Amino acid sequence: MAFRGGLRRSLGSFLCSKVSSSSSTTSSTAFQHDFSTWVSKRVSFAQTTQTRISVLANLPCASFLFLRRFSGEVSVSDQMTLIKQLRERTSAPIKDVKAALVTSNWDIESAQKDLRKRGKVLASKKSSRTAGEGLLALAQSERKAALIELNCETDFVARNEIFQCLALALAKQTLLLNNSSQEAYGVFPVELEYLENLTINLEHPKISGVTTFQNAITEVAAMMGENVKLRRCFVMSTSSNGVVSTYLHTSPQPGLGRIAGVLSLEVEEGNSQLEALQRVGSELAMHVVATKPLFLTKELVSSEALESEREILKSQAEISGKPQMAIEKMVEGRLRKYYEDVVLLEQKFVMNDAVNVKTILSNLAKEVGSPVKIGSFFRMEVGEGIER
Repeated sequence: MAFRGGLRRSLGSFLCSKVSSSSSTTSSTAFQHDFSTWVSKRVSFAQTTQTRISVLANLPCASFLFLRRFSGEVSVSDQMTLIKQLRERTSAPIKDVKAALVTSNWDIESAQKDLRKRGKVLASKKSSRTAGEGLLALAQSERKAALIELNCETDFVARNEIFQCLALALAKQTLLLNNSSQEAYGVFPVELEYLENLTINLEHPKISGVTTFQNAITEVAAMMGENVKLRRCFVMSTSSNGVVSTYLHTSPQPGLGRIAGVLSLEVEEGNSQLEALQRVGSELAMHVVATKPLFLTKELVSSEALESEREILKSQAEISGKPQMAIEKMVEGRLRKYYEDVVLLEQKFVMNDAVNVKTILSNLAKEVGSPVKIGSFFRMEVGEGIER
């Protein structure tokens, strides 16, 4: 090591003496002119040999050592800084970030553009992969709520702040959509094709700006390296005499969750007791999440569902070997239990199983001084119905 250090110093001294001697006849004015020309043009040592030699011949040793900084090569520390900066800008994998910087000769702006182009191609290729994870995003006003399901492949991406920001932004923009008919109240699905070209304003440092639904989803998919897709979207609205209540289960932050219950309560005469409606409505929305009702009333149970259940119960009862009359009574008794399982108004209230939901509404009507009814309800869970 000592030998190498001494050799380096000797060689450096030799070069200094040679360069200094060769430039001794050059005036200081000429030196200043040549040096400023070199710096302004940022000529590297890898460029034309003739220019390099002619300029070096006119420079003293100190200037020769200083000009090494203008080499076309990027130092390791600078490379790490650029990788870190581009990673913070895009959230792309480190391997892709480095590859883009190398391809663009360590120009961070060009590398960022390259990553976006490459990401969109990869996102397109991954669009056929199963996306069964994700989040529900909810946005609501007093009489309207919008609920969307944004899917990804892993719960790791679902926990990412960029993914969550996108989901919330999609729900908020959907809430602003107007009903096709101002007198139409209830639950309505929103066509995804209609949403794709709607504009959305993203408020996140890494994906900020105005773009379309589809472009925003594609860009986030490119960042995350997974298939990201908007699966479904619903809007619920109620009349001026009602409120929309919601509940989100497994919620990482307000407006997000994995299971959602949405329900509207309506009164016949005004809404002076709005606070009571909202309180009971929130409890009933939580009840919907917990009990998974399929129908609002017994009359709304479809004949197909009822006949299917009747056949199952009859087959189970016949195993007992009892007479036909006894079997019929057993089937009717079990059908009442079936109604309690799937019909919202017949279910035992999850917060007090001594009463059913119908009784809860009756008690609320006495409190507000007007009959109260459930206008509509629905329950949604991330990934339900997706084959994995």
